Amino acid sequence: MRHATILAIDDALASSITIPLEMLHAADVITRIRNKRAERRSFVVASHNGAPVTMSGGIGIQPSASITDITRTDLIFVPALWGNPNAIVRSHPSITAWLAAQHAQGATICSVGTGSYFLAEAGLLDGRNATTHWYYFDDFQKRYPRVKLQRKRFITHADRLYCTGSVNAVRDVMLHFVEMLFTAEAADEVAHHFTHELKRSYESMLLASEEKNTHHDEQIIKIQEWLQKNYQRDVQLQELAKRFDISVRSFNRRFRHAAGKTPLQYLQEVRLEQAKALLKLSNLSIAEIAFAVGYQDTSYFSSLFKRINTITPNEYRHLVRNKLFNVESG
Repeated sequence: MRHATILAIDDALASSITIPLEMLHAADVITRIRNKRAERRSFVVASHNGAPVTMSGGIGIQPSASITDITRTDLIFVPALWGNPNAIVRSHPSITAWLAAQHAQGATICSVGTGSYFLAEAGLLDGRNATTHWYYFDDFQKRYPRVKLQRKRFITHADRLYCTGSVNAVRDVMLHFVEMLFTAEAADEVAHHFTHELKRSYESMLLASEEKNTHHDEQIIKIQEWLQKNYQRDVQLQELAKRFDISVRSFNRRFRHAAGKTPLQYLQEVRLEQAKALLKLSNLSIAEIAFAVGYQDTSYFSSLFKRINTITPNEYRHLVRNKLFNVESG
């Protein structure tokens, strides 16, 4: 991916345009600081005719192009629509047709909130999983019955089509796109600058994995989310299965089938990812970090960390601290 287009539409939420644009710009700057020869990506804000656009709240945006000027792009963002999404979609048939044509040429499209109405109107979501803003669930399902509306998911992904249920969810999907456009290191750095969390959310970790490793077992997703929030506790898998009203045998079988790993392997992965964040962003000792992520035996934690990451916790801290210093100094 080298070219991204952010659509600007009258009465859309400005934040659903500025968040993707600012995160892409930050990733581009970070990447070029680290590598002076890195190829610069192109990010274009476009409206249906190239004319200025007035966003929700009266914010004016001057696009740099019309969609007719863009014959081919790799990534498209469709903003969240404020007010009646049906009326806005009906007034812009050229956008609907352009989105269908670009997807047919291989473009990846991400809609924010009710921006999914444009994708559904184009027929792109027929037979595919999708989501939209919760307030419009019933209307969306009534108008587009062939779409597999996912009411419990904030992000859906099917055949180069991404839908987010809110502007907040855009942050998660953006980390995924930054990794696709740039590198995993750039995505981690952007996460550090744009979020207050020490780790990526479950949604962005799910998106960052291979598509074949994603799944739609809602019960296992709930268990994964619980582990994400409670990794520091003394987790007993038998008690966890009981908590979610599932037999231990079924729990292990379904978890391995859905996630491609055992519950214990997944828990270790979550704990070690959090430990990496603490090593990078905190001054806690190794023993304190081990305890914070659920390991009371510091030696066991250190040996596990090295076995999985090939370097010790102290070596990892030294490595990432140097990289962070170099980027922020630049």
